[in-house]
Amino acid sequence: MLMLVSRTKCLFAPLALSLSLGWTPTTVAAVASFDTAVIERATGLTGTMNEQEGVFKVTAPRTDIKFSIDGFAMPAFMGLASYAAFKQSRGSQLMVMGDTVLLEDEVNVVMSVALESGLQVTALHNHFFFEQPKVYFMHIGGEGDARQLSEGVRKMYDKVKEIRAAAKPADRFLGTIATSNAITPGPPDDIFGTKGETNNGMYKVVFGRGAKMHGVDVGKEMGLNTWAAFAGTNEQAVVDGDFAMVEDELQPVLRAMRKANINVVAIHQHMTHEQPRYMFLHYWGKGKAEDLARTLRSILDLQDKGAGGPRR
Repeated sequence: MLMLVSRTKCLFAPLALSLSLGWTPTTVAAVASFDTAVIERATGLTGTMNEQEGVFKVTAPRTDIKFSIDGFAMPAFMGLASYAAFKQSRGSQLMVMGDTVLLEDEVNVVMSVALESGLQVTALHNHFFFEQPKVYFMHIGGEGDARQLSEGVRKMYDKVKEIRAAAKPADRFLGTIATSNAITPGPPDDIFGTKGETNNGMYKVVFGRGAKMHGVDVGKEMGLNTWAAFAGTNEQAVVDGDFAMVEDELQPVLRAMRKANINVVAIHQHMTHEQPRYMFLHYWGKGKAEDLARTLRSILDLQDKGAGGPRR
């Protein structure tokens, strides 16, 4: 009953305030709060409202795993809780921002669920050193109606539970990598349309992007580049690398990566004050060298070549 009273206050406090100030019904609608019960039902979690900021937050502590950071038994309260925060956006739409606490074998499966549910993935990185097991943090965002966003969050959290119920934390990705290096450079050269670098049976290709920092042009050799490095054999290869992307390219690249079963291992920035702003995505994939090269070439072709300058 107390929760109901609190939620009712949340829903009608803006109306009472508007009447006292003489605002019109149109103005009232613009500042009215959203129905938090929809979020709670869809996520299956009880949330809290910060009325000052107009933010409703649900939290899912990772109490299913015993974490140790620097030899310290780390309670979830100290920064190991997933959350999703909702705030009124345009019209009846809400925006969501959040952070999801994930083990290594959860990251890419849960990322796919988020993307397929209409959520955005905006960062992937670590928050700690010397943790056992290793833990990563996947930040999400999105805009839409309360039910759509909340159901997307619920699917992510449910997928984590499904993975942990079925298996112990994995120590490697699926697939095999040959123990010797013998990548034939001809096929990837043809696929990428440029001559790559070779070294003891390995192969690497680099594409520069363009930006300005402090009024100075920067590009490929200064570190503003997309690259792919191949090892193993033509049949059992591994590829790792980095995609440099302007912000509008991030979500299409992520969706293409996950659709092709390329594992995303980090999303972050490498610079500050660059124009346009660039994000960097690090990845790891296994398979036939030619198939991996074709997948990466198709993802390169998705990028908006005009926004950040052409590849060169």
